[in-house]
Amino acid sequence: MSDQLTIRRPDDWHLHLRDGAMLQGVLPETTRHFARAIIMPNLVPPVVTLADARAYHGRIMAALPPGAEFEPLMTLYLTENTDPGDVAAAHASGLVKAVKLYPAGATTNSASGVSNLDAVRPVLERMAEIGLPLCVHGEVTDPSVDIFDREAVFIDRVLDPLRRAVPGLRVVMEHITTADGVEYARSGGDDLGATITTHHLMINRNHMLVGGIRPHYYCLPVVKRARHQRALRAAATSGEARFFLGTDSAPHNDPAKESACGCAGVFSATNTMSCLAYVFEEEGALERLEAFASLNGPAFYGLPPNEARITMTRGQPVDYPAKIETGAGPVTVFDPGHPLLWAVSDAPV
Repeated sequence: MSDQLTIRRPDDWHLHLRDGAMLQGVLPETTRHFARAIIMPNLVPPVVTLADARAYHGRIMAALPPGAEFEPLMTLYLTENTDPGDVAAAHASGLVKAVKLYPAGATTNSASGVSNLDAVRPVLERMAEIGLPLCVHGEVTDPSVDIFDREAVFIDRVLDPLRRAVPGLRVVMEHITTADGVEYARSGGDDLGATITTHHLMINRNHMLVGGIRPHYYCLPVVKRARHQRALRAAATSGEARFFLGTDSAPHNDPAKESACGCAGVFSATNTMSCLAYVFEEEGALERLEAFASLNGPAFYGLPPNEARITMTRGQPVDYPAKIETGAGPVTVFDPGHPLLWAVSDAPV
């Protein structure tokens, strides 16, 4: 086995950057390795209109580290008051690459999300017409449904009926966490894709709960049983074009995570590529890492793959920082629980 791997520069198809001091603190962790990222719109207030997206894009560009080559791919937050005309204008502008559906109350800053899908049908139909993808947080919020079952129930109750009602709508099942999600993604055609996170490939619910609660492993959708983790690994390393990387890297400062009611989110931007190399090597599929991290996502979104390359070298354990210091407080970096032997060259070529 070679100790060096060169791939096209990767993209992140699901990223939280937040805003203000937190944005300035965490953005360099993504731009170091990634060329582009789909930027989540769940700010307070959310990024709902084209004007909002332009303003947020400007703040991200202003926060770029000197010399960084990075393109933020903007999204709009779908609400029951979203204007189909504004969505079409956002798509035509070239700035906005997707619209995000949060079921109301499903995750961080989702209170403005959708409770009644019929109310957003005109928006979804316009999106199907123009080819603008819908990114879906796939969980029901029904309190009677167990948190570990909410993805599977969402597929049955919401996602499949939605796709049947709006044929031709391009949908990304974001951060799938179950064998059910993998199976459903495989049942769709070219208009259905699925992102998989770094942390869901590396941990399951035992890592979060056995021997004490580890708040920095708590995320939404929550990590599931080991059998679901195995299904995700098989999907990610399969080379199938429908599966691609979306880290869902989501920074919260440590006091917000380490509290009586800690926030959901795992911050993995710093060490994702080393983590992925660990997983793909363990699964005997290093030759498919480029497809998952660098090729499949651009193909789904109709964008060219990056021309620049990064080189990863296998050697001594990489010394990643335990925390990133930001103006909004310290943010703990995802702990994979294993030494990471694949280092990424800092400068793409």
